[in-house]
Amino acid sequence: MPEPHAPEPSSWSAGGRAPEDGAIAATGMGGAMDLATSEGAALENQPGGPVGGGPAGKPRSLWSDAWRDLRRNPIFIISGLVILFLVIISIWPQLIASGNPLSCDLAKRQQGSEPGHPFGFDGQGCDVYTRTVYGARNSITVGVCATVGVAILGSVLGGLAGFFGGFWDSLLSRVTDIFFAIPVVLGGLVLLSVVSSNTVWPVIGFMVLLGWPQISRIARGSVITAKQNDYVQAARALGASNSRMLLRHITPNAVAPVIVVATIALGTYIALEATLSYLGVGLKPPAVSWGIDISAASANIRNAPHALLWPAGALALTVLAFIMLGDAVRDALDPKLR
Repeated sequence: MPEPHAPEPSSWSAGGRAPEDGAIAATGMGGAMDLATSEGAALENQPGGPVGGGPAGKPRSLWSDAWRDLRRNPIFIISGLVILFLVIISIWPQLIASGNPLSCDLAKRQQGSEPGHPFGFDGQGCDVYTRTVYGARNSITVGVCATVGVAILGSVLGGLAGFFGGFWDSLLSRVTDIFFAIPVVLGGLVLLSVVSSNTVWPVIGFMVLLGWPQISRIARGSVITAKQNDYVQAARALGASNSRMLLRHITPNAVAPVIVVATIALGTYIALEATLSYLGVGLKPPAVSWGIDISAASANIRNAPHALLWPAGALALTVLAFIMLGDAVRDALDPKLR
């Protein structure tokens, strides 16, 4: 009865059953190398390379995966286009509105739409369309600047407290508890009522002052979670300095939750600016703001509802766009959802 013999190396396939140990010994190292080479070639020829890989077989990072998901998300595309349009008209409002938002004619007060003035006129005879377009500038400026300030201040304080711990961590926790106990609107009424400036900077400063504790809590928790990972412990064992571990290893892996919260909060800050301006302590005339226009039109809502609906609709659309953008970013940056 003939003895069984090992199959030829050329008959091995990447998807077939691996040969027995005796067969590998019979064929020698050359056959084993051919097997490894054929398996590697099969993986390289698969679409996208190895599992979780990208171009040239390199593994994709969290950010590349997130960007791929965002490009396929219709909510992100729609909200991004709306925000892009709002940013453009904030920088160059004259592209779609040629009038002067401060030019008013009392003879046309509370009149409806007419050629060249599609939104009609408010109680002072000002063009509602022009004021709605120009009102986007202050609202977007306040929202973006307040968000950047809150994210930077909160991330730095929360990240340092979470990394070093000890006394500074306890101190930050008690300070944030105090700030969380202050009602935002009531704090704005008290602090901004003594400011006579009609620029956006006092409002931005107030939002940064009361908004950083939320981001600091998020950053602190993210840093505490990231510094316990094995790669951080390995860097510490190899003698890496604190600054290197923070900048190279911890921050890139802890910044995603901060970005998500800050993106959603941007729409909240825009709504807060309109609320404070409506109450008379935010932006003040002659500044142009959706909150100012809503406040002025609310007294004549029965006679001229259009003067209220257009700036209120623009405000609602802007806040909704930023909240939708934040939700899309959150879904893309949260690995647990994939």
